Amino acid sequence: MDHLPYFESFGTKAIHAGQEPEKWTSWAVTPPISLATTFKQPEPGVTKDKYEYSRGGNPTRECLEEAFAAICNGKKAFVWASGLAGTQAVLQLLRGGDHVLAIDDLYGGTNRLLRRLAEPMGITADFVSTADADEFVKAMTPKTKIVWIESPTNPLLQITDIRKIAKKVKEYNKDCILVVDNTFMSSYLQRPLDLGADIEFASVTKYYNGHSDVLMGLTVCKNDDIIEKLQFIQFAAGAVPSPFDCYLVNRGLKTLHLRMEAHSKNAMAVASFLEAHPKVRSVNYPGLKSHPHHEIATRQCTGFSGMVTFRIKGGLEESKKFLQSCKVFTLAESLGAVESLAELPCIMTHASVPAKQRIELGITDDLIRLSVGVEDTLDLLKDVDQALHVSVAGRVRCPDPHDFVHIDATHWVKRDAVKQAHLQSSATRNESHVFDGANKKVMTSSSSSTTTPSKVRTTTTATTEAKDQEDKVFASSPSRPRTARQPPGGFTTFTLG
Repeated sequence: MDHLPYFESFGTKAIHAGQEPEKWTSWAVTPPISLATTFKQPEPGVTKDKYEYSRGGNPTRECLEEAFAAICNGKKAFVWASGLAGTQAVLQLLRGGDHVLAIDDLYGGTNRLLRRLAEPMGITADFVSTADADEFVKAMTPKTKIVWIESPTNPLLQITDIRKIAKKVKEYNKDCILVVDNTFMSSYLQRPLDLGADIEFASVTKYYNGHSDVLMGLTVCKNDDIIEKLQFIQFAAGAVPSPFDCYLVNRGLKTLHLRMEAHSKNAMAVASFLEAHPKVRSVNYPGLKSHPHHEIATRQCTGFSGMVTFRIKGGLEESKKFLQSCKVFTLAESLGAVESLAELPCIMTHASVPAKQRIELGITDDLIRLSVGVEDTLDLLKDVDQALHVSVAGRVRCPDPHDFVHIDATHWVKRDAVKQAHLQSSATRNESHVFDGANKKVMTSSSSSTTTPSKVRTTTTATTEAKDQEDKVFASSPSRPRTARQPPGGFTTFTLG
């Protein structure tokens, strides 16, 4: 196993924590949606079951917060009307003159909030790489009250050694609050509080909810002083989510462990395929051994989620063409939902980051971010493949998507073997397909040698015609692809849990 063992009883907690039927007079198995904004008092100033006004407390929201505290291994969780509302709530712990030290490769919305809203209020911020923990901590000052990091980062998927950063931050100032944005992983794959963070932050909109239909933020902590302050901020500032949104997220949490397994499996297959593809310059995915921080990720994560970024061979024109050519991946911002999404950070999610900083970070025109969903693996691979062919010109030998379907995020396939098969001499092939990107058609070359299994498209005449027909069906789909002649159960076998 090339990662931490899974957190014990995670799925059980996600399904049952905070959901006790005995809470309700009806003993309802599913927590009801409590829409009441105010609650009757038996006598003036006395409440029944602690509820008086829904901004200060709501039964449906309380169920969700209890569930979050359990699966994040925290003492108390708070949910907010959006991710940025949660960020703003944490920043309200500060006062004018305080300093925030943040990782340089930061979510664009957090970057914008710190630069354009916090600074006018007298709160300063610096953005520094965490690649070297010692250098990062050197940027702290006596006024540094919050350190804010992400791991993996958005969008470059850099990994921070959370435990190491936490140790050095506390050595400098034990009262400094370390916040870890865990949006890209969720607590199923990574638990920042166990690694030394004071607050786990996340955009619940993403993996925790998982269905692109709720806007919500999350903070989870163990420290009583922080809990008391955030409790007051939640009540006094009032950036709380609706009971219906809490109900939807509560439902989404119950399948989080299943979804994250599927996301991770599909992302590993997509990342491996992209890495073997000649029309891709480079791939960022913490699960790949080629990732510079892969070893750190294996020490602090139980898996690697569905986020993949890659650099296409080309520039802005090729990137746009790729995104507009996708049929399964939807061109849209956000991430972490069951459907696969693709976007161009430089002009979408990170457009608000100053241009100079984007260039320094490497958020350039060729960087494409994929949120790999839970669709059939083969359909995702074929979609990426055809989009690359359409967007990047040139006749090149390409890997076959079918050969990457069973690459599993929890049972690693040695990529060296894949590469070796891909590089086999064409003399060992009977026929091979070479895609001519300029003319948008498949060219077939013949050889008299014996056919050999390969990671490159290598087939007999009969199967060539069958695959050509299948590709035509896929390419002509106006919306979502249909896989031709799929055997019972499909091409893909998922092993969940």
